[in-house]
Amino acid sequence: MTVATLPQAGTWNIDPAHSSVEFVARHLVVSKVKGRFSAFAGTINVGSADSSGAKVEATIQAASVDTHDEQRDTHLRSADFFDVENHPTITFVSTAVRPDGDDFEVEGDLTIRGVTRSVAMRLEYNGTSADPWGGTRAGFSAATEVNRRDFGLSFDVKLDTGGALVGEKIKINLEVEAVLQQG
Repeated sequence: MTVATLPQAGTWNIDPAHSSVEFVARHLVVSKVKGRFSAFAGTINVGSADSSGAKVEATIQAASVDTHDEQRDTHLRSADFFDVENHPTITFVSTAVRPDGDDFEVEGDLTIRGVTRSVAMRLEYNGTSADPWGGTRAGFSAATEVNRRDFGLSFDVKLDTGGALVGEKIKINLEVEAVLQQG
């Protein structure tokens, strides 16, 4: 049996150029629409390889939402959804990081539109590598699912055929490359 481990202790800064924050929502019941946020930052503090003392903090600029449809993105930025004028950031602060088989479970407080809820994410540590610039990088994959209504994202249009224009369940997928800070 393998034991889940994290990279070496230290502070790891998320590299947004080599990371992604994506989501998937049902549209018209029959399809899934993907989107992403292009502006985000965060740190992963590792206390020890067994996850004790680990902490994750991240901030996303809500206005950076991109679904490849400017009209939809403008609507997502409006008061119907993210209300970026009043709530410019989405934040996550972990409250616990625990080994779970070969992976980890990360619990934390997710704040969207000024509403904070506890969420749990499945986290996979993908390993470390030296980079060409003398640094050390680590890779992580994480996923969770939330109900958008729990965060005040309650805009809805009911369809004549049943169901809704936008599904309530939102899948969140993260691919993170982080750089170990020296000194």
